[in-house]
Amino acid sequence: MPPRIPLAQAARCCQSSIAPSSRPQSLVSLFAALSVQTRSVSILSSLSDNAGAYHKRIRKGRGPSSGYGKTAGRGTKGQGAHGKVKPWFQGGQTPLIVSHGRKGFINHMAPEMSVLNVDKLQLWIDTSRIDATKPITPRELIRSGIVGSTVKDGIKLLARGGEKLKTPVDITVSRASVSAIEAVEAAGGKILTRFYTKEAIRRLVKGESVHTDKPLPVGPEHVEEVLEQARSAPKHFYRLPDPTGRWDIEYYRDPAHRGYLSHTLQPGESPSLYFKVPGAGTKVNKAKAQGTVTVADPKLF
Repeated sequence: MPPRIPLAQAARCCQSSIAPSSRPQSLVSLFAALSVQTRSVSILSSLSDNAGAYHKRIRKGRGPSSGYGKTAGRGTKGQGAHGKVKPWFQGGQTPLIVSHGRKGFINHMAPEMSVLNVDKLQLWIDTSRIDATKPITPRELIRSGIVGSTVKDGIKLLARGGEKLKTPVDITVSRASVSAIEAVEAAGGKILTRFYTKEAIRRLVKGESVHTDKPLPVGPEHVEEVLEQARSAPKHFYRLPDPTGRWDIEYYRDPAHRGYLSHTLQPGESPSLYFKVPGAGTKVNKAKAQGTVTVADPKLF
């Protein structure tokens, strides 16, 4: 610590230097006043390293003061103190993965969806970051930043804050929960789910594709019409893809999901490609229905 000056002596020096004097002071008194050490504050007690220049690390086996001396946190005796034990070693017993097996799996092919909640959509509309008077597609959602700038396999609408949605919107997303569909339609809006891929959304954002809610017509009679539309366009645009997997086709054929392929269903037809509606297409025995079945004579021989 630096030497400190007593308060009484410091006050006396300051008073003598400030008070006016009628007689001239000698050179000895002036040099004596200059030799007095004055320090307003001590900076030595507040010295420290720059931020990030010092990183505290645990020094094991360097004495008991750190709490990790002597055995360095490894305990006494045993395999853990003498050598290295692998993290998956279970003491010699039959490993749990052998006795119970592997449970479940990770689907690496599952699409990764960007999540959009209804309350955030209303906030973006209130702040004029999304125009609710025009149809809202993934292009507008990504450009507004409501789902971030990272393009994923699609956008799913969820119903958090569904009671806050007061503006009717015409929105198209990849998927939507049942509560989100109810919230949008309760506000007087319209919701449609359409199939997208990551590359299709990228092309939409760049303006290389034109958004449409109609699938590509299937059949040889539509070939000329589709080609004529492509030839007459002033610029080449990539068409949006349609689902090819069974799960995706069934999802977008379902009217409950507001799928864009639901108009392809016939009256009474199931969205499933495999299961049929109970009672549809079952054969009825006319003889049993009319009650004209003849019972044979119950003879054994």
